[in-house]
Amino acid sequence: MARIAIDAMGGDYAPRKIVEGSLWAAQEYGVGLELVGRQEDIQKELDHIRSVGYILSDCGTKGRQRKIKIDLDKIDYVITHASEVIGMGEAVGQSIRRKKDSSIVAAVNAVAQGRCEAVVSAGSTGAAMAASLFGLGRIHGITRPAIAVTLPRMDKPVVIIDGGANSDCTPGMLTQFAEMGVAYAKLSLGMDDPKVGILSIGEEEGKGNELVKETYPMLKQMHEDGKINFVGNIEGKEVFKDKADVIVSDGFSGNIVLKVTESCSLMLIKMIKNEFKSDIFGCIIGILAKPFVKRLLRRINWEGFGGMLLLGVNGISVIAHGRSSAYAMKNAVGAAVRVLNKDINTKISESINR
Repeated sequence: MARIAIDAMGGDYAPRKIVEGSLWAAQEYGVGLELVGRQEDIQKELDHIRSVGYILSDCGTKGRQRKIKIDLDKIDYVITHASEVIGMGEAVGQSIRRKKDSSIVAAVNAVAQGRCEAVVSAGSTGAAMAASLFGLGRIHGITRPAIAVTLPRMDKPVVIIDGGANSDCTPGMLTQFAEMGVAYAKLSLGMDDPKVGILSIGEEEGKGNELVKETYPMLKQMHEDGKINFVGNIEGKEVFKDKADVIVSDGFSGNIVLKVTESCSLMLIKMIKNEFKSDIFGCIIGILAKPFVKRLLRRINWEGFGGMLLLGVNGISVIAHGRSSAYAMKNAVGAAVRVLNKDINTKISESINR
C-alpha cells in the first residue's frame, strides 16, 4: 500500500480540515497516511472523528454539509511528531534552516527517507517548495522546479505552469516548464498531444515583454524538433478556450491568472445565489434549477482539483490551497495518488536530457 506524508499543521484550517480530508482520501483511494505535526493536536482530531464516526463536508457544492462516514479502524495511518510550524508570513529560507523540526520539513523527509511515496501540504507555498527542493533535490537537468496548476474548462482542463514558484524566470526556464507541463498533461490528465502556448498580451509573434519575445523562438524551435506541439502566444481571453492545453508563464503572471480565476469563480457562485434569492420568481427558478446549478458549481470549484504538483523535484510533492477544506484536501491527496504509478519524474528527466 502506498503511503502519503501529510503536513497536518499547514493551512488556514489545520489541523482539523487537513486531518479530515486526508482520512477521507485514504478511505476513498486506499492509501496509507503519515500525519506529520504536533501529535497532541492531531490525536485530538482523530479522537473526535472516532467518537462521532464521520466528518462534515460540503463536497464542493458550497451548500448543505453532508456527513462522510470515516472508519478509522480500516485506515492505515501513523502519526509523526513535529514540534514546529512554519507560518504563512515567515521568511522561507530562514525558517527552513531554523525550524528543522517543522511539520513540512518532517513530511518531506518522510518521502526522502523512503517511508512515503508523496507529500501533500496546504501550508506556505514557499516553504513547501523550499523543503521539497532541499529535501528531495532536483531532477537532473532541471534549473528550477515549477508549479503545475490545473484549471477547469468546458471539455478538458488546462495546465498553467508556473503557478507561483518562480517570480523571475529566464527563457531557458520557460522552455523546461513547457516540457514538464507536457509530461504532466500526458501522464496525469491523459492528453495525447497537448498543445503548448506562452502567456502574452498579443497573439502575434513578437508581442509581449522581453521574456516572452526571447522565449517564443526557443519554443518554436522545440516544435520544429518535434519536442512539443507549440501553438504560439496565448492571451488572457484564450486561457479557457481550446487553443492551448499547457500555458507557459513565469510564476508571477501565472499566479495572477490563478488568483483572478479563483476570485471570478467565487463571484459567479455568489451572483447566482443572490439572483435566485432576489424575488419570488428567482426563488422558484432556483428550486427548479438546483440540481443543474450544483453540477455547475462542482465543475468550476477549484476545490475539485485540490492541489498543484511541484514539477522538477526528485519526488512527488503536492501543494494544496492555504484555505483548503476537507473536500479540497481529499482531492489534493487524490492529485498525488493520480501520479504515483505514472513515473512522471523519469519522463521529465528523459525529455529534458534527450
